[in-house]
Amino acid sequence: MAQYDAVTHWGIPNHAQLERLQGITQPVFVANGDSDPMILPRYSHLLAGLLPNAEIKIYPDAAHGFLFQHHEEFAADVTTFLDK
Repeated sequence: MAQYDAVTHWGIPNHAQLERLQGITQPVFVANGDSDPMILPRYSHLLAGLLPNAEIKIYPDAAHGFLFQHHEEFAADVTTFLDK
């Protein structure tokens, strides 16, 4: 029950903390599955939109385990991102 309470509390956006994301200037690769029930894709889009130097990739037909479902594509995407 404590874990459930923590997750539901965590899911309430703190706008002051969200605004602080704009101070992160390092490149960030934001990735998610399009059917992730734990971290909804709209929050990945929100995160990428608040980070000034972010790239986003949403993997199709994938949930929270997108990096396992699309392991080859994800590994290639991360390698490409890190090689920039």
